Amino acid sequence: MPRRSFPSLRSSAGAALRIIAAAALDFLLPPACACCERQLDDGERGLVCGRCWNRIAQLPAPRCDRCGHPVERNRCGWCALLPPYVRACRSVCWMHAGTGASIVHALKYGGWHAIASGMAARMARLSWPIDVVEERFAISPVPLAKERERERGFNQSECLARALATHWNVRVLHTLERTRATRTQTRLTPGERLANVSGAFRVQDDARPAVRNAHVVLVDDVVTTAATLNACAAALLAGGARIVSYVTFGRAPAIGDR
Repeated sequence: MPRRSFPSLRSSAGAALRIIAAAALDFLLPPACACCERQLDDGERGLVCGRCWNRIAQLPAPRCDRCGHPVERNRCGWCALLPPYVRACRSVCWMHAGTGASIVHALKYGGWHAIASGMAARMARLSWPIDVVEERFAISPVPLAKERERERGFNQSECLARALATHWNVRVLHTLERTRATRTQTRLTPGERLANVSGAFRVQDDARPAVRNAHVVLVDDVVTTAATLNACAAALLAGGARIVSYVTFGRAPAIGDR
């Protein structure tokens, strides 16, 4: 039997030390859920525990075939928020109920950007009209303001887009850029949201050939009034895209929702 080489022995020793160090760290600082801070059960992997994933409040059926919003009496009021060149919109869960908001908060403000993988896996399971599945050419994240991205260290929409692209087997295109700084939309009224982001985006010059006549899917973490996504879609259309769809992890309820 040939003797093992010294590099091989060093490699094996290094791997063993890493395993021991990881076990010691888990013993001293047991891994906890980034959302509920409960210690993860044996065998649980990732940053969010199974209970938190199971407690997201998925949008109930029946849902509008176009905008994915729950409908009552076969009437959808949410589609009125979308311009005619937006083909479809989908979201995984509510933000006002369940654990969806905590998961988004952990990604966005807690710095746990690896959570995007689990979020994107659930976004990838959403059902779409067949033409969207067949036509979607690329996905594009909603861009953050440069100073906000520097503060946060990453763009949560880009993290979601990159993870989702592996499930859909499509390209990620960084098509859009902000033309001016905008205020955070969180505490603005619907009218203020529209004014805040109107004309705030444009297609980058080097991205125009890629989006020309294409069906592009915009990716964001949450949709409320769709003002930001609509402003991005208008920029994509002006930049040569043929049609646009939206996908988000969370959705805020609309007036009149139960």
